[in-house]
Amino acid sequence: MSGSRVVVIGAGIAGLAAAHRLAQRGARVTVLEASDRVGGKLLPGEIAGARVDLGAESMLARRPEAVALAREVGLDDRLQPPATATASIWTRGALRPMPKGHVMGVPGTAEALAGVLSEEGLARIEQDAELPRTEVGDDVAVGAYVAARLGREVVDRLIEPLLGGVYAGDAYRISMRSAVPQLFQVARTHTSLTEGVREIQARMAANQQTGPVFMGIEGGVGTLPPAVADSVRARGGEIVTGAPVTELRREPSGGWRVVAADRVLHADAVIVAAPAPAAAGLLRAEAPEAATELDTVEYASMALVTLAYRRSGTALPAGSGFLVPPVDGRTIKASTFASQKWGWIADENPDVVVLRTSVGRYGETKILERDDTALVDVSRHDLREATGLDATPLDTRVTRWTDGLPQYPVGHHARVARIREHVAKLPGLAVCGAQYDGVGIPACIASAYAAVDQIQGDLTAVRELTANPVQSLHGGAGE
Repeated sequence: MSGSRVVVIGAGIAGLAAAHRLAQRGARVTVLEASDRVGGKLLPGEIAGARVDLGAESMLARRPEAVALAREVGLDDRLQPPATATASIWTRGALRPMPKGHVMGVPGTAEALAGVLSEEGLARIEQDAELPRTEVGDDVAVGAYVAARLGREVVDRLIEPLLGGVYAGDAYRISMRSAVPQLFQVARTHTSLTEGVREIQARMAANQQTGPVFMGIEGGVGTLPPAVADSVRARGGEIVTGAPVTELRREPSGGWRVVAADRVLHADAVIVAAPAPAAAGLLRAEAPEAATELDTVEYASMALVTLAYRRSGTALPAGSGFLVPPVDGRTIKASTFASQKWGWIADENPDVVVLRTSVGRYGETKILERDDTALVDVSRHDLREATGLDATPLDTRVTRWTDGLPQYPVGHHARVARIREHVAKLPGLAVCGAQYDGVGIPACIASAYAAVDQIQGDLTAVRELTANPVQSLHGGAGE
């Protein structure tokens, strides 16, 4: 690897992580990014003078990749866990404590969901122990399987808002094998789902990890990509923004020709870390089968509405915020009380309260057609209904993530395996990003590291990720 020339296409966290690993191994790296900035869905910003995240706000700390990368690029002293991990769920007309004792919304006992579900819903969970086995085959939708075992109310009031926070998707379409692999494994081996969940919980208790489940960064998770980019440059790497790649072709010599804007680059290897539509366009000439598969990846769009209030006279319920089940018919799907969730925001801005809402799920297009003022108005309306907050904000900001979250439908794992099989036929080519092995930050970084190994001829990590994707957990209300 030392001295070889590698081009990375895409400067989201996956592309930057790949470039960082390559630079560490002595490669000469050039990163080409179509937009005018690095970071993708990680975006630092400001509102009413307060530093905030305008994209993803936390990263799973129980996987090593994200926290380790932050430390490698000099952010060790800025890592901070949430100040509170207590969240609520706004359902059946009230803010109710988020239940404990479940795995992505699936309980080990009916009692775990008391207060959130109706008496009928709790009674339906009890039937799981007597029901015959539900076959899952090679894959199954999370919602369909859990509804068959425990009833729709579990799905509609808990699983939907949790999965919606991760994927902005529909639980009745999302792959259990790819999105909640722990549950898929017990579904294959247990007749009773609640029994399988209790086994997962016992295993987790026996292997109890210390430390926080999630981690943030002082100044925002959005500060991670620029820090990684600086580290890449410090190791001699080049990062070029405003440079959309228009051609990727294999050269007779065995290397790769990459055309971006007015530049033609010749590389020993290429890692494509772009979203599925762009990746499909780049791979169509040399890996048409992979491109065809990537064409089938669907995305959900969403918007984040960030609001700042004067602290005096602004009272919010305790905790980090709340989730909203779609079945309750509200417009917002979650709200994060950012000043309560992240100690550094409160410390830096003692006179300001920052919170945000998220709007939009897979298949919901009408709400996102509204202008920014309308999205702020509907967010304020729902916040008033949920919390009583009726103050006028000091400032508001709407951040739209059009086609921001790849969807993981039933069969996603097989699609990823086919893409990787086609790409592996071409030496010196690999792919990585959120559309493959998990949408969370650690998953994207793991995907990037596997791609680096692949272009060096080691497929071990790629095979492991393809078989066992990284579960992307919900990082608290509004994540």
